[in-house]
Amino acid sequence: MTDRKSSVTTSGSLSHDAGEEFDRQVRTLTSLGYPALAGRTPEQFAELAAPLRAEAVERAGAAAGTPYDPAANGRVPFVLVVTRELAPVERTMPLTSLHGGELPGFVDRSFEPGSLERFVATEEAEPPGGDGVHLLFDIERGEEFCGAVPSDAMAALAGRGRTLLTIEEGIALMTHAPRILVKNKCFSLGGSRSGDRRVPAIWISRKAPKLGWCWAGNPHTWLGMASAGARHA
Repeated sequence: MTDRKSSVTTSGSLSHDAGEEFDRQVRTLTSLGYPALAGRTPEQFAELAAPLRAEAVERAGAAAGTPYDPAANGRVPFVLVVTRELAPVERTMPLTSLHGGELPGFVDRSFEPGSLERFVATEEAEPPGGDGVHLLFDIERGEEFCGAVPSDAMAALAGRGRTLLTIEEGIALMTHAPRILVKNKCFSLGGSRSGDRRVPAIWISRKAPKLGWCWAGNPHTWLGMASAGARHA
């Protein structure tokens, strides 16, 4: 099934090597069936992602060998993202699961028919390039914003020069680093909006990851705001 193996230290944190981690993420996507979703063979999918490997090593290589623990500090060096142009959200969200869990992720019924397609990337979070794959660097779960009004959290992150995650990027984060989602430390995805006050979010429901939404003006004690340092394609 999924290839989620990484070097684990005695403390339970992950040992990060950028090149090995990039290869693992490609294998994970391949084992989950992303090539077929994108209408490609595994070899073609690997070729599509391959040009991004050097950038991952260059930007995240400084962290090589350094232990990191997504569950504890809510941070991940980088993830490989496949956008909905290649793999529909409705098909990729069920491919996620909690760390150590068996139940598949799901899209909440609060997304009325046809509404999910309207949650597109904001201008600031627009995925780079046109190949349908990109890298997201320096990701933070954003639990410091648990209990904050989402619109205030988004403004604070913009002031720091950070970018909000899209729905596809949130799914990529869950796919490659399922340890990131823990009880009372879930996250909103302010990089995808539909023109109204709804802000997408991923949290835990029925022992599985759920993609839902919350109002931009309503705080939740268990819901922070995910962000990243940069994108690259």
